[in-house]
Amino acid sequence: MRVMFVTHDGKESFVKYGFTEKKMVKVVGTQLSRYEREDMCDAPANQSIGWRDPGFIHDGLMVGLEEGKKYYYQVGSDSGGWSPTYSFVSPISDASETTAFLFGDMGTATPYSTFVRTQDESISTIKWISRDIESMGSKPALISHIGDISYARGYAWLWDNFFNQIEPVASKVPYHVCIGNHEYDWPLQPWKPDWSYSVYGKDGGGECGVPYSLRFHMPGNSAEPTGARAPATRNLYYSFDLGVVHFVYLSTETNFLSGSKQYEFLKNDLESVDREKTPFVVVQGHRPMYTTSYETRDAPFRKRLQEHLEPLLVKKNVTLALWGHVHRYERFCPLNNFTCGSLGMNGEKWEAFPVHMVIGMAGQDWQPIWQPRPDHLSDPIFPQPVRSLYRGGEFGYVRLTANREKLTLSYVGNHDGAVHDAVEIMASGRVINGHAIGEGVAVMGKLDSRFSWYVKVASILVLGAFLGYVLGFVSRSRRDASSAAEWTAVKTEDT
Repeated sequence: MRVMFVTHDGKESFVKYGFTEKKMVKVVGTQLSRYEREDMCDAPANQSIGWRDPGFIHDGLMVGLEEGKKYYYQVGSDSGGWSPTYSFVSPISDASETTAFLFGDMGTATPYSTFVRTQDESISTIKWISRDIESMGSKPALISHIGDISYARGYAWLWDNFFNQIEPVASKVPYHVCIGNHEYDWPLQPWKPDWSYSVYGKDGGGECGVPYSLRFHMPGNSAEPTGARAPATRNLYYSFDLGVVHFVYLSTETNFLSGSKQYEFLKNDLESVDREKTPFVVVQGHRPMYTTSYETRDAPFRKRLQEHLEPLLVKKNVTLALWGHVHRYERFCPLNNFTCGSLGMNGEKWEAFPVHMVIGMAGQDWQPIWQPRPDHLSDPIFPQPVRSLYRGGEFGYVRLTANREKLTLSYVGNHDGAVHDAVEIMASGRVINGHAIGEGVAVMGKLDSRFSWYVKVASILVLGAFLGYVLGFVSRSRRDASSAAEWTAVKTEDT
């Protein structure tokens, strides 16, 4: 288990850990790293308005852990002082179940006013995930944040604020990340093909992946040179197993086309998965392969992703593909080349295509509308495309639970911490549950009958109200007519 922390002076620091708070007898040293203002690639990251000294980054690896045990730990030194005591549960290599909390585009919320846009909803996301972790007790889990992490965009103090904000959860479970446009993109980035002129711009605020590369240490050794003084960009693509799920992380900001190092990594990785050990495969990246939002600038990118990577995902029976970048939740049918695979609900042959989900709803609030009507660009197309089974505009995150037979994904909303959409996928790849209505979830095949029942009841109520109105009107008219015929004037002009 790896732990990273920052000190102001870079003096020798350690990680001590053990089974009880009073007996943390194991001690490991830390590796030290740091970056300078001159390592930044563009403004505002390399200007006085954006730069703040990041301190010294310590990286310690706790080894010799027994599986499935609760450990307590502290970081620091006798001379410089020790941190508060934290705890975590060590992973189990052959666990029969998996739990993960997944989202993208969260950002951070500052306790003060700032001229930089921040993400207040990130507070609720962390609050509800913290609730879920506490409710698990002594079970291992992980967090997956798929790009657009702190939204610092060259304003260095937001990285510090972000890590302070996630500490309550990141100190308890592994916090995995992949790179997004707001950690990386800058005008002179090395891989920028002609078709990407509208895709890769200045979204990284000149950071060119430096804080991301040094403040996180993910598995694997993927790296790409920046072509500048900045150190090589790391943590680009990697994979690992947790329980019954094989997790894969990709970079949508560096070369992923056929023949690239990343493409070969993905191809070899998917071919080597042991589906007996990990029956579920979850692939994650930042920019989505599919979305029905009006994100036209990324259209050339999505075309290449579908052309080069989708055949691999389909051929290797990837269970789930998760994406961020679009700041809403959207779940698709099992999908291949814009076509839904059959779910076999009526006895027909079913097809195990990957289920795509967009989960960039953890904090950032700016969002283009859903794909609009051609004749009215301010209103989305309705009904939504058939391939899009559920779309939600509420902030939140996705909770994944899996055993050897079934994987369940639940979309948790931030306003109430409740589940607003869910889907179940069998180890075979068959999707058996996956339509949301109102506040609950209905099994596909039962949806139409339940909806029809609601329509019938509503129709009877409306018809009853209408008939009541008509009968009341007729009765009133007859009563008024009768009263008019029997009325005699008390006073006339003659008396």
